[in-house]
Amino acid sequence: MKITDEKLLKMALVTSLIGIIGLIIFTPSIEVKEVDIKDINRGMIDEEVRIDCVIQDISQSRSKSSYFLTINDGTGQMQLIIFESQASQIQSRNFDINDFKDKKVEVVGKITEYNSQLELILSSGDSLKII
Repeated sequence: MKITDEKLLKMALVTSLIGIIGLIIFTPSIEVKEVDIKDINRGMIDEEVRIDCVIQDISQSRSKSSYFLTINDGTGQMQLIIFESQASQIQSRNFDINDFKDKKVEVVGKITEYNSQLELILSSGDSLKII
């Protein structure tokens, strides 16, 4: 059997179509891993995680553009960083960052390290929800 350009093109199109359909089917089922703060370690840097916790304290950066929240899930505490773009998204949903203080929330963010301390950076404005 001779492989022509036309047959090769059809095979490439079918393979691409199967791949795209697979992505559409499986993308919604990809979930972020839920963790406890005590289980977070340096090996998890750059991983996206979900934590159910209470916001204990809220402070702003000197420039007033970022927020630093202390979160506690009962197993430990850490800093949650909200940058200006995420804060704007939260405020566009008619929430003030200070409304979250002492509330139980679900947080999705990426684990990072700053000054030898692990912290969580909020993924998006929709990644902070009161539960």
